Parts: sequence; structure tokens; C-alpha cells
Amino acid sequence: MSGHSKWSQIKHKKAKTDAQRSKVFTKLIRELTIASRQGGSDPGGNPRLRLAIQTAREANMPNDTIARAVKKGAGELEGQALEEFFYEGYGPAGVALIIDVVSDNRHRTGGEVRHALTKNHGNMGEIGSVAWNFETRGVINVDKTRIDEDTLMAAALEAGATDVSDEGDVFEVYTDPTELSTVAEALKMANVPYQAAEVQRVPKTFVKLNGDDARKVLRLVEALEDLDDVQRVSANFDIPDEILQQG
Repeated sequence: MSGHSKWSQIKHKKAKTDAQRSKVFTKLIRELTIASRQGGSDPGGNPRLRLAIQTAREANMPNDTIARAVKKGAGELEGQALEEFFYEGYGPAGVALIIDVVSDNRHRTGGEVRHALTKNHGNMGEIGSVAWNFETRGVINVDKTRIDEDTLMAAALEAGATDVSDEGDVFEVYTDPTELSTVAEALKMANVPYQAAEVQRVPKTFVKLNGDDARKVLRLVEALEDLDDVQRVSANFDIPDEILQQG
């Protein structure tokens, strides 16, 4: 499996701790607001919002907090004018990075991202410099201890998934990004227990790292993910499990 897939799993586990919950809530609220603004406040006709609400509930976000975020996005309540965009960059050893953000101030966010990159041995890239190396996919993580691969494969393909991959502790179910919510709901109806469902930028090629370069890359990714405006960081590193677990 790729080191970045393993790192994503570790992040999901960390997100369940009290210390990380407030940051997770901030990112979920922004996703709810953006999803509502772009596709409307009715989750029945807005798959992205439907998935965002489901993810927020699974993170134990209060219903009134969810409702306020949705109303702000729909313009029913006053709120910040948020926009969604991304930066491209490089980390140590030439690792490619895409930093997805939601912000009310491009100038502030750009400065914070650039500072985090520079401070941690990285640099900003030109538009299109690394995006070619990433494919946008819906990714659903399923606990391997709860279902066997053949059963999952049959259910996933029936639900409209494109592929299933064994990624160590989990199976990853891949979908078209626009079909992620539909496939996730179908798996839930089929009693397939999944841990997370989100749109990800999946690398096409990887940079194998070890030792100091590996640790530098993880410090950089964590510094970027700690920024309030950063929703997610995608990177094409492949790092041994023992180093990932220390991150």
C-alpha cells in the first residue's frame, strides 16, 4: 500500500481524540457551508451536502451547529464569504503537494501556506506544476475485520463503485467523485460498515522516502494541516509504516 494511504488512516484515528476534535469541526463546518452555497441547502438534491452532513454527524457534531452552517452557506444567515481553491507545491525530496483550502481571505491564506512551506523545507509551485500527478476520486474506507473482500467487492460494484483495493488495515472503495455520496449510501443500506468517505486527490506516482527526508515531509504536512483554512493536504510520498506511526 502507499504511504499516503496509511497516513490518511492514521489521521482519521487522530481526529477522534479530544485535542483534534475542534479542528475537525472547523473543517467540517466550512465543508457544510461551501456544499450548501454551491448546491443548495436541500441535501436531497445536493449529494455533496448530504455526505457532509453524514460525516459531521458521525463526528458527533451537534445538529444545531450543522443547521447553522448549512443556512450560512445558503445565505439564510449572515456569515463569512468563503471560497474554495487550492495551492500546488513541493516538499523535501521533491514530494508533490496539493493544498485544498476554504478561505475568506486569499491574501492571508496564501501567506500562511507559503510560510508553512518555507519553514519546513518546501516551496510553492506554479499552477499546474503537480496537479497532473493526482486523480480526483471518491474514497471509502472499510474495516477489513468487518467484511471479506469478495463480499465487499460484490456490494461495492453493485452500488456503482469503480474498484476496491486492499490497503493494509482497510479496504478502499473507489468511486467517481460525483457518485461518492450515492455509493456510500448504498453500502450503508447493504450493511457494509465503512469508517470514512471523502473525495481525495490520489497520486499516480510516488516518491519513496526514509530517514530524515521522511520525517521532514510529515512535519510539513502536519504544519499545513494545522492551518485553519486548509481542508486537506494531498501528497505523493511513500514512507515506511514505522515512521508514519511516529508522526
